[in-house]
Amino acid sequence: MNIPNILTLARIAFIPLLVLVFYLPFSWSMLLAALLFALAAITDWLDGYLARRWDQSTPFGAFLDPVADKLMVAVALALLIERYEAIWLTLPALVIIGREIVISALREWMAEMGKRSSVAVSWIGKIKTTLQMVSIFLLLGFAPGTLIAHLGVVTLFIAAVLTLWSMFQYLNAAWPHLSRSM
Repeated sequence: MNIPNILTLARIAFIPLLVLVFYLPFSWSMLLAALLFALAAITDWLDGYLARRWDQSTPFGAFLDPVADKLMVAVALALLIERYEAIWLTLPALVIIGREIVISALREWMAEMGKRSSVAVSWIGKIKTTLQMVSIFLLLGFAPGTLIAHLGVVTLFIAAVLTLWSMFQYLNAAWPHLSRSM
């Protein structure tokens, strides 16, 4: 067990804490939930950075890191769907969650074929992830109807568009392998 893997496990441990804080009946609970999410997002960047810098990449970390990321984002988006109860937030949130499921399955399948590098993370994926994290932070931390929450929704829509774009890029890159397997 190394520090990058401990940070990844901590991100998973933050999930029930995020949910608990989200439902606390205090005015400061929204901001604390947003700060917990931001801390988790920072550990996402930090664990990868440290694993590469200290040459501590492990198969366990390579497996668990994307799982932790997707769990944290999916839970946060589910909480936001409940808070907003609106199609204009639900739709981009479901696009993001759905894409993560599709691409995770695609990466697993491509890895079994020895072609995982065909669906490596792209720069669009990195921008999409950054916009997702910013939008979720804004939507968790600020009340619906505020200017900052509206900015969070706009950012979530942009992230959803990039989500679809990157999904189509991944599917296009994998299509030659997929079509031969049909």
